[in-house]
Order: sequence, then C-alpha cells, then structure tokens
Amino acid sequence: MLNVGVLGAGHLGKIHLRLLNESSKYNLVGFYDADAINGKKVEAEFGYTYFDNINKLIDAVDVVDIVTPTLSHFDCAKKAMEKRKHVFLEKPITNTLEEAETLIALEKQYRVKGQVGHVERFNPAFSAVKGVIRNPMFIETHRLAEFNPRGTDVPVVLDLMIHDIDAILSVVPSEVKDIHASGVSVISQSPDIANARIEFENGCVANLTASRISLKNMRKSRFFQRDAYISVDFLEKKVEVVRMKDAPENPGEFDMILQNAEGIRKQIYFENPEIRSNNAILDELETFADAIRNDTTPQVTLEDGTRALRVALQVIASF
Repeated sequence: MLNVGVLGAGHLGKIHLRLLNESSKYNLVGFYDADAINGKKVEAEFGYTYFDNINKLIDAVDVVDIVTPTLSHFDCAKKAMEKRKHVFLEKPITNTLEEAETLIALEKQYRVKGQVGHVERFNPAFSAVKGVIRNPMFIETHRLAEFNPRGTDVPVVLDLMIHDIDAILSVVPSEVKDIHASGVSVISQSPDIANARIEFENGCVANLTASRISLKNMRKSRFFQRDAYISVDFLEKKVEVVRMKDAPENPGEFDMILQNAEGIRKQIYFENPEIRSNNAILDELETFADAIRNDTTPQVTLEDGTRALRVALQVIASF
C-alpha cells in the first residue's frame, strides 16, 4: 500500500479522505489544513490524523493528494515534488499556465508522477462510450448547476466548463484553431454563465455552455460523427448510441430506413453499451496508485491538465 496524505480538508478534501481511508491501495497517513480549527474539528469528527505542519506530512508519505484552493496548488505540488513525492492535483491543475509548465518540468526532474483530478474521465457513462467516439466533427455540451456559493471565487469556465473542455480534448485528435466565447456575471464578481465555440484544425467544432445559476442541474454532452450520434448524460450516468449503416436489400418490417435525395439508403440502429457502476473519484485515485506501482503513464497527465487549463484561459480571454 502507498502511504498517502491529503492537503486540504474542505468539502472535497473530506470526500478524498474518506475514500483513501477505505481504499485497499493506499494507507492514509493523515492530512494537513491551513485552518487549524477546521483541521482539529475534522480529526475529532472522523479520526483522521491531523498534521499542523505541511512539511511533516509530506515527509511521512509517498503520495500527496492536493485538494486545496487552486491558488495554492502550485506551491503545495512544488514542495511535494522537490521531496520526490508523487502528486495528485484536483482540477484545475494550477492558477496559471507558467505554474503548470513548471510542474511538468519538476515531474521530469525528480522522476515522480503527477495526475490531475478531471473526474469526468472516470464517469462510467463516458467510459462506456469513449472507445466509440472516433473523430467527432460536432460536439455540444451543457453543464448547468444550481447556485452554490462554493466555487464562485473563480469564473464558471474554471469551475464547471473545464470538465467538458478536458473530456473534449481527450477525444478530438486535433489542435485548437480558434475560440469565440461570451460570459455574463449575474451574482458573482466573475462570469456565472458562459458559452464557448471551439474550432479545431481538423474541422471539428465544439459548442460548450456552462452555468452555475440554473434552476436545475444538467451535465450532458452530444457527439456527432460520420454514421454515428453519441449522447452522454454525466449526471444520470446514461448513454445513447445511434448508428447508421448501409440498408439491407430486404429490410425487416421493423428496420428504420432513411433515404436521401441521391437515393442512398441507410439503416438506423441503436446500441446500449454496458455502464458499470463505480465511484469516479475513488477510481481516479486508485488508477493513479496503479500508475505509480507499475511505472505507467497516469490516465490524466499533468500535460492533459495543462492543455485543459490553456483552453479554459483562452475561453476566458475571449469574453
């Protein structure tokens, strides 16, 4: 088992603490929180060992799980890497691109591994169809959330939209060509609603909408590619795959057949990929343990996290 320590015991930090404590791949040594009152409260309530010194915790573990506010990601990760500790970083990877690129260099220099917590990569609905999504040419995403004061210190792009940015970048085999976006601040000092149109070099276009002042929660993405349509509901963990193939000469009574103006006939059929129930946060943490143990590439690398951050910042700059 890998000895692990958590930095940050806020809402998400407590979830990480619980899952790491339950995991068979980690031994939870303890946690550090800059707020000593909160740290002692969490220790008293849940029994996890509280360290009042960040360096002592880092020295005591093999892996550092960073669930602190984004502004402190870089300093925490740098401290850990310089002590040759592996690092798991919640998204977004860092506050600036320069910080992210420095962490990539430190990862190589100290021969440690880093992973970024883009949890939707491990959503069972997305996992079920990721292999089916091949060269999509149009993508539409909607990520809407009811208002929650937590997270409003950053634009909705870094809070919510970055999940979809990362998922899209993981399935589009092309570089970003151009970005057009708009954002509106309604209740926060930074934009609460944003829409972005991302154009890729290969012709793919992605239209993303994110809101944190919606009346209902929604996390849906639709992928359109030649001869297929794939719909992913990240919230309900449901998928829909609609395919087209050349129609048979003698279609059955219940076959769905379309014919275009040129007389080409296509048959529509539906697939229902198996969706395996999982805990996405536990999965991302445990696959990181596997990557460390087996000396393989983490599923969401620091480079992946940096690329998602770069596009997110380009979206914000387009407002």
